[in-house]
Amino acid sequence: MAGLSLSAARENSAASTRSSRLGGVALAALGAIAFSGKAIIVKLAYRHGVDAVTLIALRMAVALPFFAWISIAIEGSAKTEPLLRSDWPKIFVLGVLGYYLASYLDFLGLAYITATLERLILYLNPTLVLAIGVFWFKRRILPRQWLALALSYAGVVLALTHDFRLGGSNIALGSILVFGSAVTYALYLVGSGEMVKRVGPLRLTAHASCVASLCCIVQFALTRPVSALTLPHEVYWLSLINGVACTVLPVFAVMFAIARVGAPTAAQIGMIGPVSTIIFSWLLLGEAMGVTQVVGTFLVVGGVFIVSQGSSQGEIK
Repeated sequence: MAGLSLSAARENSAASTRSSRLGGVALAALGAIAFSGKAIIVKLAYRHGVDAVTLIALRMAVALPFFAWISIAIEGSAKTEPLLRSDWPKIFVLGVLGYYLASYLDFLGLAYITATLERLILYLNPTLVLAIGVFWFKRRILPRQWLALALSYAGVVLALTHDFRLGGSNIALGSILVFGSAVTYALYLVGSGEMVKRVGPLRLTAHASCVASLCCIVQFALTRPVSALTLPHEVYWLSLINGVACTVLPVFAVMFAIARVGAPTAAQIGMIGPVSTIIFSWLLLGEAMGVTQVVGTFLVVGGVFIVSQGSSQGEIK
């Protein structure tokens, strides 16, 4: 009887582990798709004549109560060590750099380029972190990492040719703005490394997001009249979706996914993000899906996969 009980306990434990891992995979996929959906929502909102400053303010006004609640809950916990006085200026700078400025440049760029091209440019983040490590910290780059960079940027060039063939004005400007967003966020990732290890990713994300939300709202208050809020109701519904489903939800989903399957696996599952953007931009925005765009997507995903593999093995710090 004891042997049977031990065997049953092992089977139950294995089943529980499998269930937890599957749940982690599902959460990672949900987070990646939700993050990628932001570009689709923004493009839909632009059809109603709203500008980037107003739209990003609405998005962050929706998200702010959630992040503020998380920040208060974390700081109010008896298990949480108080932040140092020197931490707050760093959190402010990181919030402005990584969440406010990166988001603002991204929203500006989306007015000129397709959602798929925007997602591919933003997806270059790991390669930009690698480049910063090489030029700033003088780290050695491996041959297969050079291959990863070549694949990734060749993919973006292909996607760019697709957009140029479609026509439209200021595609180069939009691409530069979104690339600036990617660079800004890569600098945030590099700069936040030590603080993330000490205070935890959720705590830093919540505090920095509060800073960014307030920056977006203040920017609107200083540069737009109150009458700018007289908008079609569709813009408010889209902002609600953007703030909750494409901003707050994916943060939690990815955090819980990492806890269940680990950061490397969660990052690899996140590679479905650009693919989902292509599909949704075709279905919801009516954006053309060209061969060069699809090939470019797979080149970027492949290059980022190689870089991510190197990072998970400790080759990129």
